[in-house]
Amino acid sequence: MRGQSGSHLRFLGRLDRYVVAHFIGSYGTALFLVVGLYLVLDMANNAGQYLRSGDEGTAASGGDLLHYYLMQIPFLFLQVAPFVTLLAGLFTVNRLLKKNEVTAVLASGVSARRMLMPIFAIGCMLSLGMFMLRETLVETLADQRDRLSWKLTEGDQPRVYSDVVVHDLLGSLVFLEQFWPGDEEGSAPFAEGVVAIVAEADDYVRIDAERATWDGTGWNLQNGQRQVLGNMAGTEDVSTLLGFDLHPELALTYRRARAEPLELSFAEVERLVRREPDDTAFRTLWHYHLTFPLANLILLLVGLPMLFNYERGGGSERLVVGGILCIFYFAMDFVFRNLGINGGLSPLLAAWAPVLAFGSLGLVLFEGMRS
Repeated sequence: MRGQSGSHLRFLGRLDRYVVAHFIGSYGTALFLVVGLYLVLDMANNAGQYLRSGDEGTAASGGDLLHYYLMQIPFLFLQVAPFVTLLAGLFTVNRLLKKNEVTAVLASGVSARRMLMPIFAIGCMLSLGMFMLRETLVETLADQRDRLSWKLTEGDQPRVYSDVVVHDLLGSLVFLEQFWPGDEEGSAPFAEGVVAIVAEADDYVRIDAERATWDGTGWNLQNGQRQVLGNMAGTEDVSTLLGFDLHPELALTYRRARAEPLELSFAEVERLVRREPDDTAFRTLWHYHLTFPLANLILLLVGLPMLFNYERGGGSERLVVGGILCIFYFAMDFVFRNLGINGGLSPLLAAWAPVLAFGSLGLVLFEGMRS
């Protein structure tokens, strides 16, 4: 590399491969630390309760417990991925600084910005990969994970959710007092205490039923009664729920939107936004699922250049600086996100303000690095 400037280095040459190798090793270490710490703490607090749950003879097995935690790892990763990326970048640069390899690279005419280029390229790929992982795995694994969670906490009791409210594209809504997704093989989803307000032409129709059972294409009603709102002429019997798009999976999506909104996929949030375009929580989540993966790159842009200001300090000082930056970012992200979800800020500002603020700071620090 002697006598070559950074602009003439071949991308993915020896220097880039060396930096990438260190980053991949550091990423594995950081991921193991973060995920392992969560699993150990959660198991210490809950494993005993999980294995004792349910009635006598119906407690979950150790295999169920292991399966649940394996299913939980992708969801945990989606929450902490930017933090893991920053830690990996800090570990990598700290090692290069500690072994005086940065000084050697700078002396050969290669700028610090060029040396860090492969790390930032990986940060971009991790941002895209995080978005794709959410879309490809969450919808597939979420319900399976929820089934295991229910079994761990409730034993062999049938899974049931209370007070599920579902909206459709035409402004209609259905309230399910109790909803059973039908987990057992061959069991159909059903609900009890059904109240539907359905838009029909210029009127709204109320449908009440003691029970609704999914037959694969629609809902069959038990003791269903239909009445046009505002019409005192009485009610008529109905046997099916017509004029409303209510698939059992949509009911589960609405249930998860209330219980664990950050675990929804972007596609799920988009479906909810189409049904309730004025809901600030769904609109905030729509933007948030686009901006949060960008934190993989933004935290690197802020954290890595700052390490060069502490080149003469100890490794612990450098890592503390990066950790403080991460805390500030996630604190700002948390506050703005909740303000957006609760209607205190516009969804656009709530989701994009942390990205723009720290991204701008990162670009300034990146351009100010000595070369």
